[in-house]
Amino acid sequence: MVAHLGDRPPTYAAEPIALPTADPAGLAALTPDTVLEGAQYGGYTLRAASVRGDSARFRGEARRDFLLTARFGTGPDALVLVVLAGGDRAAPGAAEAAAEVCRSVAGAVGRSQERLSQDIRDGRREALRSGLQRLTDRGYGQLRARAAELGLPEDGYTAGLRGLLLPVDPGCRTRVCFGAGAGGLFRLRDGQWRDLEEPAQAAATPTTPAPAPAGPAGFRFRASVARPGDTLLLCSGGLADPMREEEPLSAELAARWADAAPPGLAAFLADTQLRLKGYADDRTAAAVWEA
Repeated sequence: MVAHLGDRPPTYAAEPIALPTADPAGLAALTPDTVLEGAQYGGYTLRAASVRGDSARFRGEARRDFLLTARFGTGPDALVLVVLAGGDRAAPGAAEAAAEVCRSVAGAVGRSQERLSQDIRDGRREALRSGLQRLTDRGYGQLRARAAELGLPEDGYTAGLRGLLLPVDPGCRTRVCFGAGAGGLFRLRDGQWRDLEEPAQAAATPTTPAPAPAGPAGFRFRASVARPGDTLLLCSGGLADPMREEEPLSAELAARWADAAPPGLAAFLADTQLRLKGYADDRTAAAVWEA
């Protein structure tokens, strides 16, 4: 087991130290330190995790990232949705904003499941792009309205969002990713990582007019056909940043995920917690292994 990557150990301990303060009248709002999820449909295996960062674990602060996984519909037309969000840990409403935008967008996707499923199967990428951008715009519009109610600036009540749509139908290998703000999308193919949100890919693409741009940094969309052996990694800013900035992390994950068989839940959790000095934020990740 790797204790940490890099020459120097991280500032904080590897295991949780302090629990967040609890309100006896608001116990339903408590956030667990770690969330794990997994599934297998057709030719792919899904693993997802959200983990409180080392800094929050030391200071007794709640996890601000949010992870939601859901299956909408039944039979081959069903869709699996993974949506995750992460806010600025210095912002007082970050955790609430992350949860709100995830639930808002997930609810909208669920209500549009039949149309989205058909668009994916028919390869209507522009319809998917415009539809998901509208849903994302609405989610961020709700955050802006809530920020105004709380008397907060817009950037004080927001979160970076990433979503992933996976058809249950084994005959459909299209994978649809979308979102806005901080976060990342990476693909491991033949032992090499590619950042699928490089600057040329990251610019917002105009579609239908919207009342306001989606999120703090424009809308991002990608629909592609998966190849056997691919691994797709969707993550919040807490993992996307070191993936882009620290080669030892991407190299270690490439080595760990070189086998065709996907890791189990416990192993995936350990992989997402590979530690480096200077990166102590929450980490949320969803990865898809293609058989």
